[in-house]
Amino acid sequence: MAQEVTVLIHRRSAAPRSTALAAAAVAAVLTLGACDAGSGDGTSDRAGDAGPGVVAPGRPGEPARTLSAEEAAEEAGKDTANSADFRYARMMIEHHGQAIVMTGLVPERASADTVKRLADRISAGQKPEIGAMKGWLQKNGGDRREEGHDHAAMPGMATEAQLDALRAAEGKAFDTLFLKLMITHHQGAITMATEALTEGNDVIVEEMASDVVAQQTVEIDRMRGLMD
Repeated sequence: MAQEVTVLIHRRSAAPRSTALAAAAVAAVLTLGACDAGSGDGTSDRAGDAGPGVVAPGRPGEPARTLSAEEAAEEAGKDTANSADFRYARMMIEHHGQAIVMTGLVPERASADTVKRLADRISAGQKPEIGAMKGWLQKNGGDRREEGHDHAAMPGMATEAQLDALRAAEGKAFDTLFLKLMITHHQGAITMATEALTEGNDVIVEEMASDVVAQQTVEIDRMRGLMD
């Protein structure tokens, strides 16, 4: 009787989908090879015909699928960047850029040391991310792709009027307004990153988007605590 071999891969939020699929495919092939080597009654040939089942994790909101080892290996190779990846990188560079502008106002206007330390962490985290996304665009030819976007409509972006109000504020009033605007800004970034994880196809972009979701979720919780 043919024996069906199933390999279950648990997806972690920061693990690229194609990496998980590649691991699943390799594991399935190795497992099948072990079955072939250990059986001398001819049943391994029939098991090989059926192939092992690979339970591959779906993208956010999608169910898992059962693939053959060959299908999983093919899926793992389908990580060519698509329009959603380029859109995310381009827009998040500007989104992060506004956060850098906002944190740059903190040292001279904020009153609370906790707000100043938080702003330092946000700036220190997002500047390298801007560099990484610019590098990814250049490597993938995205710096030569002309795509129009309404950047003012990006989720979480502060308006010019809000930025002017922040520039005019000082002390505790500044702290409160900064935290309020930055919480909204972070929520917008998480929305954009989640869309990239759902619609994008590039492994590196997926990793960057996963980092944004994880890091900025923590920072939102911290900022809400400072407002209490």
